[in-house]
Amino acid sequence: MNIRDIAFKNLLRRKSKSAFILAGLVIGVATVVAVISFVESTTHDINTKLEKYGANILIVPRTDNLTLSYGGMSLGGIAFDMQPIRQSEITKIRMIKNAGNIAAVGPIVLGAVQIGDAMASLAGIDFESAHILKPWWKINGQTPGADGLILGAEVARVLGLNAGDNVDINGRSLAVTGLLAPTGSQDDQLIFAHLQTAQAVLDKPEHVSMVEVAALCHDCPVDEMVAQIAEKLPTAKVMAIQQVVKGRMETLSHFKQFSFALSVVVVAVGGLVVLVTLMGSVRERTEEIGILRAVGFRKSHVMRIIFMEAGVISFLAGILGYLIGVGGIRLGLTLFGQATTPIHVDPVLAAGAVLMAMSVGLLSSTYPAVMATRMDPNQALKTL
Repeated sequence: MNIRDIAFKNLLRRKSKSAFILAGLVIGVATVVAVISFVESTTHDINTKLEKYGANILIVPRTDNLTLSYGGMSLGGIAFDMQPIRQSEITKIRMIKNAGNIAAVGPIVLGAVQIGDAMASLAGIDFESAHILKPWWKINGQTPGADGLILGAEVARVLGLNAGDNVDINGRSLAVTGLLAPTGSQDDQLIFAHLQTAQAVLDKPEHVSMVEVAALCHDCPVDEMVAQIAEKLPTAKVMAIQQVVKGRMETLSHFKQFSFALSVVVVAVGGLVVLVTLMGSVRERTEEIGILRAVGFRKSHVMRIIFMEAGVISFLAGILGYLIGVGGIRLGLTLFGQATTPIHVDPVLAAGAVLMAMSVGLLSSTYPAVMATRMDPNQALKTL
């Protein structure tokens, strides 16, 4: 009978203790795997949404503002030295160093128009870019052509207009081709037309009120892109809209740190379970160890038996812990719908789980193995 046979027979003979050690390590490994999988899935989900949804860099005309207030009462403000953005300048945005990170550029011209007895705000946009910049839009009808427009939900209600109606704006008849579903934003208050149409109606040829840029993705150097655009458009003010994004990422970072700290505690508890259980097992096997030493087994052989037992259990714990952790977090995300990114089997994470379980198991079994080698074989045999 060799050392491997002795180790396996000891595990089979002491099933309850082996199962207890296995359970302690499985819980620790499953917790770590679940936390890592959840954080990676949530991070990937956020990054994917950031790459796909909304404008994240805003370009507006540079102006000097003075806010007027007296006695705690706001009296409005004064804007002077305002330099408008020319439509021909927008092409320079595509010439910056990080132009490959730009998903869409959407120029907008704004102005007030008279419709019957009411005043409304007209926005001229590039509808092709709007599909990327405003993917949440739902148009009940068709995207307008050069002589058409769509109405925000609130302005359509106030003006009493529907798809198919004609609207006269500054002597130009435009057809309402669709209505924008309520968005809960300022878009509900606006009338949208093609950029060139709005510029003609508002008598603002080549003028642009602002430019929206979709460029905030996971690996995009947003601050550098803002500086590059500002260099190309010195008469404009370029801003990165990152407050909400940074807040979500900081929250995720705090959660990640807390989760990893909790995982360390759980793994440490699992290691203590292995340590205490193996120490008890060694004390129970005093006679067995004494016989092994008496028949010629060296101290190194006894240590190898203990380490082999711990290694087998730790290896199984690593595999089971990974499967339970991934399966549990996948089930949880499916039930609660917290992330849209599916969780797949990750060979690197699986190998890491097994390595962590083996490390914790073998490290925790070091003291019991040393304690077993220190037993006096003569003293152990006297107890028989």
